[in-house]
Amino acid sequence: MQLEQLLVVIDANQPSHPALERAAWLARRTSASLHVLLVEYSAALDGSLLENSLQNKAREALLEQRGKWLQDLLTPLRDEGLPLQQDVRWGKRLHETVLEKVAELQPDLVLKSAAHNNLLRRLLLTDSCWQLMRHCPAPLWLVHHAEWRGHNLCTAVDPLHQDDKPAALDHHLIQTAQGLATTLDLHADYVHCHAPLPRALLSNVELLADYQQYIADEAAQHHQAFERLIRQYDIAADAAHLLEGAPENVLPRFVRKQEIDLLVMGCIARGRLDTILIGHTAERLLESVDCDLLVVKMPAKSSAEEQ
Repeated sequence: MQLEQLLVVIDANQPSHPALERAAWLARRTSASLHVLLVEYSAALDGSLLENSLQNKAREALLEQRGKWLQDLLTPLRDEGLPLQQDVRWGKRLHETVLEKVAELQPDLVLKSAAHNNLLRRLLLTDSCWQLMRHCPAPLWLVHHAEWRGHNLCTAVDPLHQDDKPAALDHHLIQTAQGLATTLDLHADYVHCHAPLPRALLSNVELLADYQQYIADEAAQHHQAFERLIRQYDIAADAAHLLEGAPENVLPRFVRKQEIDLLVMGCIARGRLDTILIGHTAERLLESVDCDLLVVKMPAKSSAEEQ
């Protein structure tokens, strides 16, 4: 994963900008250029109460004001010598405007701050976050508001592809994680979670009698698949973790215990309803981790070949 062009999405209404802080941290280590995008919208300037000419002038004035605000925000980074470009655009739907910019710029990485609730130490994903996870072709780094240590990353893989992921995605995730670990001097862990069918869900007497054997066979199957995947890479034994339990329960605990700063996960969107599938995970998992989240898709060419 090369890091030459970073697109940073800024929200002028937020008191802090952790996505910009994270992007600057990356730029200092990679010499990447930062492209900072601010999307502005006001419903009051998008109706029919004002004449078109007056409405357009009001929009232009607001965008100019935001541009000056953004320039002041970026001045310390420019003074530091970081390569920077800024872009202020009008857009009713944030994710659509971001995707337009992604199509133009073709960035290596998109960074966006997650929503923040001072009462909760967790990632809070807005609708724009979910839409970008579904549709953004570039890797998407959702930035947590917690303190950034910059020491450890963790990659979640699914070697049995139980969530309909293409097999190549796990390899792409591992290669991405290894590249980031080398470039950014991070320690990398690799995790696979599996949860056997709960005994309480089995009503058949014969199935209940064989439950312990089922548990053993299921664990062995996951162990063998995970080991086969890990053996293909230069990964130390103590960096590979097979966790038993529902991912939304065990993975957040692992993240806290290991002091993970960045959780790397694979994403694929399929079907007419554009359902998002992220390994074993669900919304509860994504909103309960205490770290940044990097969502990675297969490159477009590879995805087409896989399908």
